[in-house]
Amino acid sequence: MRHCERCEKPHWYPRTLCPFCMGETYWKAASGRGTIYSYSVTRRAGPTPFCMAYVTLEEGVTMMTRIVDCDLDTVRIGQKVQVTFTPTDNGPPMPTFKPL
Repeated sequence: MRHCERCEKPHWYPRTLCPFCMGETYWKAASGRGTIYSYSVTRRAGPTPFCMAYVTLEEGVTMMTRIVDCDLDTVRIGQKVQVTFTPTDNGPPMPTFKPL
């Protein structure tokens, strides 16, 4: 996760300049744990249903992501989750989360 050299605040989505004070940023390991702030399960014909969620990380930032590897009927606001990385077709792995 990117952190600011000047104000030390973490932020997501990664940027070269801090969105709070315009200071330079650096990479710092995140805990990988968070809490579901909000979510929506999409069920339609075709691909398997999926869950999009806003997850607030222990570091304080909130990111939009997917909830994976669980029964989607058990997903709840306030639920603790852990990051996992899902492969993509043409890019780096995508950070997704699974319930603890």
